[in-house]
Amino acid sequence: QVQLVESGGGLVQAGGSLTLSCAASGYIFSNYAMGWFRQAPGKERESVAVITWSGSTTYYGDSVKGRFTISRDKAKNTVALHMNSLKPEDTAVYYCVANSFLSQLADGRADYWGQGTQVTVSS
Repeated sequence: QVQLVESGGGLVQAGGSLTLSCAASGYIFSNYAMGWFRQAPGKERESVAVITWSGSTTYYGDSVKGRFTISRDKAKNTVALHMNSLKPEDTAVYYCVANSFLSQLADGRADYWGQGTQVTVSS
């Protein structure tokens, strides 16, 4: 019903910027909240940023607040994560995710996952 495909990951120097993109398909996409999770080896999964289907409400994890910005283009069925002032601790696999409620994504619960894209921040 829903397919999510991430792109834009790579290697970046600490203090730099990177933008991740998620292309979505499926007839229920426009009714879902969407966001980004991240997971690093040996660490717990973390909810990074979430946005409602309308794009009017957002949530950010405490560790990225003020540095990352999530946006959504409903017409193109895409979601982007703009990451600024990157730190080595931001290194992880980033997953595009979707659910019916923003609050569930903020708590780390997702109904749909993308394949993930690696972000590596060097010091």
